[in-house]
Amino acid sequence: MKHKYQINGISCSGCVARVKKTLEEHPNIEKAEIFLAPKGATIITMKEALSVDELQKQLNALGGYTITEINQ
Repeated sequence: MKHKYQINGISCSGCVARVKKTLEEHPNIEKAEIFLAPKGATIITMKEALSVDELQKQLNALGGYTITEINQ
């Protein structure tokens, strides 16, 4: 299942790579697609639905990033 999010704090391709790697380390995340245009737009493909809080915990390992869900 795919969900759309906005990740604040992404400013370059290095950020994209770091955040993508960190998110994809979660066992329930199959794939994370993060875009620079529009900045921080994200599509996450999951095996099981994860809450925004669970995703934020995953990002907290990096620091400086916040995630919010985009209602479709």
